[in-house]
Amino acid sequence: MKIVIAPDSFKESLSALGVANAIEEGFKRIFPDAEYCKVPMADGGEGTVQAMVDATNGQLVTLQVTGPDGQPVSAHYGILGAENSVEGSDNLAPQKLTAVIEMAEASGLHHIKRDHRNPMLTTSYGTGELIRDALDRGIRHIILGLGGSATNDGGAGMAQALGFTLLTSQGNAITYGAAGLTQLASINTDEVHPLLSNCQIDVACDVDNPLCGPNGASAIFGPQKGATPQMVTELDNALRHFASIVNNTSQLSLINDIDLFPGAGAAGGMGFGVMALLDAKLQPGVDIVVQAVKLAEKMDKANLVITGEGRMDSQTLSGKTPMGVMQQAIKQDIPVIGIAGCLGQGAEDILAQGMTAIFPIIPSLSPLDDILTNAHNNLVNTAQNIAASLKLSI
Repeated sequence: MKIVIAPDSFKESLSALGVANAIEEGFKRIFPDAEYCKVPMADGGEGTVQAMVDATNGQLVTLQVTGPDGQPVSAHYGILGAENSVEGSDNLAPQKLTAVIEMAEASGLHHIKRDHRNPMLTTSYGTGELIRDALDRGIRHIILGLGGSATNDGGAGMAQALGFTLLTSQGNAITYGAAGLTQLASINTDEVHPLLSNCQIDVACDVDNPLCGPNGASAIFGPQKGATPQMVTELDNALRHFASIVNNTSQLSLINDIDLFPGAGAAGGMGFGVMALLDAKLQPGVDIVVQAVKLAEKMDKANLVITGEGRMDSQTLSGKTPMGVMQQAIKQDIPVIGIAGCLGQGAEDILAQGMTAIFPIIPSLSPLDDILTNAHNNLVNTAQNIAASLKLSI
């Protein structure tokens, strides 16, 4: 019997690999001789780099970059294991490898204390430095996860780190952050990283907001980054001006009105920046991860798939890991079980979509700290009970 275990992390308690290990431990108590294939998963948000590195036996690269407030921060990105390349060789040239980057690592909100947050000044430069490092290593495929950013600069800082020169009308470089965008008069591409045009960049994005307007980056996400109502208007105007300059720059205007595209407003307008400046493609995060870790191949000849996340509810239906795993399992006609820390409103709708069964792991009402501390043991015990129930029908 082959069992594929492909969960997301249980936030604040277990990584995706930790969840997979616990489920395997519980199942092995009942089915010690089964074949287990653990595939740590993510949906493009927090934990994606670690999950994909774990799933592919890849490696982490750590370096010092520019944080969102201009101060140096330590950040890492992942390089997927060679087994997930097209050739599957253990000695692949760098251009056959894939780098995975989380924007929040370099440009995340957690890098700035709450009372110091000002999205007029924060920059995505550090994210560009991570991309640049991957390019310098010869990597030609990058997966970029958006979300959790402290920035609202439309990806301008990222572009500056990659060699785009953003100039004032006097020919001087603009300052970092959205405030600098108000000074922008032209964009020069002469110094852009020479390998960027040969790099495929796939962006994990699960929001459909445009760049500007009442549903845009500034109005929807600006307040959580510290924007006042007046600042929201200023930020929106700055991004609108940035988009106008980009649309009127001949080297960049292959597709007009990218600022109106769904997802352009993601991560403070980073969605716009990567599409307009890097020719990147936005995709649902879990779809990118499913493809990158070759989940379909790993499910081949499986008898059972197990997935899960910390809480399964109506939000799970909106592109979360369990849905992506379930949809792939259904395509391959494999029963799929979900295990969650707890179940919320709408969990029954997941069953209606095709999941075979869903199980929570919390055995009794307990303080949150106890629940998080005992997550491993509760998960092992729940997995064992599920396996024992399955054995009755075998």
